[in-house]
Amino acid sequence: MLTSNLHEIVADARNLNIMKLGIVDYGWAYELQKRLLRDHIESKGNNILLLLQHNPVITIGRSGSRSNILARRSLLIAEGIEVYEIDRGGDVTYHGPGQLTGYPIINLRYFKKDVHWYLRMLEEVIIRVLAEYDITGERIEGYTGVWVDDEKVAAIGIAVKRWIAYHGFAFNICPDMSHFEMIRPCGITDKGVTSLERLLGRRVDIEDALDKTASAFAEVLGVDT
Repeated sequence: MLTSNLHEIVADARNLNIMKLGIVDYGWAYELQKRLLRDHIESKGNNILLLLQHNPVITIGRSGSRSNILARRSLLIAEGIEVYEIDRGGDVTYHGPGQLTGYPIINLRYFKKDVHWYLRMLEEVIIRVLAEYDITGERIEGYTGVWVDDEKVAAIGIAVKRWIAYHGFAFNICPDMSHFEMIRPCGITDKGVTSLERLLGRRVDIEDALDKTASAFAEVLGVDT
């Protein structure tokens, strides 16, 4: 069941509610995540997957550094790109329209109390979606995310509080790839960044990719939607 109404959410250990939010500001989505996290901690919330796109923004994770933002502050201001320092793992990431961002707020007690397992599961979701487009997504030892020929197509960064995971993945479908030149993605200097559209050499319907991602997430986690 796809829903966009928070009031329809009913706690159920193996049920997943999916919310399609369209294009939203990062700050608004971050506050929504924190609200849903609090509900989960207080046993009022259900497992939920937020699927959205962001207006252009740069986020810096707990292990990140502003030195990995390459663009001058004046350029960021001119482009309307805000910078947020947040509590997920990882380094610097860009979000923008054309990038499918997923924020699962998931109680790992219902599945497996293992953060590394959960990261691999998120990677598996993206790998399965890529396979539907006849693309082979790969993991690279020592890195988190999904890669195709040494170029990252999906970044992953999470946080966990009382075994409830939040933040999630950023899957490049058809974003403005020039915006990635403003950062050193994830602080990595010897690998590139790509998108599903670039890999296919044709336009991609982001709504189709969204639906495929929602289905793959439910399949990998073994939940009902």
